[in-house]
Amino acid sequence: MNSTVNINGVPLNVHTQGDGPPIYAHHGAPGLGTHATPAKAFAPFTDTHRVVTFDARGSGRSGAVPPYTHAQWVDDWARLMDHFGDDQVILTGGSYGGYIAQEFALAHPDRVSHLILRDTAASHRFEAQAKRTALAQAERFAGITEELLDMLFAGRVPSDEAFKEAFMTIAPLYDAKLDEAAARDRFQTAIFRADTHNQAFSQNVPNFDLTGRLHEIQVPTLVVVGRHDWITPVEASEEIAAGIPGAELVIFENSGHSPQLEESDKFVATVRSFLARHA
Repeated sequence: MNSTVNINGVPLNVHTQGDGPPIYAHHGAPGLGTHATPAKAFAPFTDTHRVVTFDARGSGRSGAVPPYTHAQWVDDWARLMDHFGDDQVILTGGSYGGYIAQEFALAHPDRVSHLILRDTAASHRFEAQAKRTALAQAERFAGITEELLDMLFAGRVPSDEAFKEAFMTIAPLYDAKLDEAAARDRFQTAIFRADTHNQAFSQNVPNFDLTGRLHEIQVPTLVVVGRHDWITPVEASEEIAAGIPGAELVIFENSGHSPQLEESDKFVATVRSFLARHA
C-alpha cells in the first residue's frame, strides 16, 4: 500500500506491505533511487514481516526539500518509525542506503534489532578503485570517461537531464551480466534529481568515514555483497564485517551491485537464515 506521510515537514512517499515484526529498508542512489527496489527485494518476507520502504527526501516522489544530509535522512527515518509506532525494527540499507543504515544504527542503537547491509561501505576510500574498474570497461561501453566519473563522484552534475545521461552511460556496470540495453531500459522512466545527488557526493561523502566506530554496532549484522560489484567492491564489505563484532559476510558470486535482484532466491534464503538464527 502506498501513502504520503508528512515527516519533518516534508511529504514522503511510503510503501507498506505484509504484517508482523517490521523491516525498514532504505534505498540507495540519492536523487535517483526509490522505495521500489527494496520493496521488491523484501516482498518475499511479507508472509512473516511488515516491510516499510520509502522514497527519502529529495528522491523519487517524495518532497525535494533540503538539507540532504546524513543526519537529516537518519532523523526522517526515525520519525517515520515514530509515525508507525515502531520502537525497534530490523534495519536494512543498500549502497548509499547502507551509509544511512550504519549512521542510524550508531545514532539510535536501541531502535535496531538486526542490521542488514547490502553492497555498501563504511567510508569513501574505495572511490579510486571504483573509477579504475569502470574505466577498464570504457572500450566496451561508449561514453565512460574519467571526466564523467569525476563529475558524478564529485557531485558536479549540472542538471537533471545531465544526471540522467551520465547515469544511463554507467548503468551497464552495475550487473554481473553486462547487458547494456537492458540496464539502460530500467531507468528510462526514473526521476533524476541532480541537486540531491550533488549534495550527497560533494558535501556528505567527502566526510564519510565510520570505520573507527563500527565496533560500536552491537546488534546481529549481516553484510552481503556481489562478487562483481564495481562501485562498492567486496573489500568494502569485508572491512565492515571485520569491524562490527560478530558480523556475518556473504559474497554472492554471480552478482554485481544488486544480489537481492540478481540472485534473489539466494538472497531471500540468506536473510531468512540470518533472522532465524538471531531470532
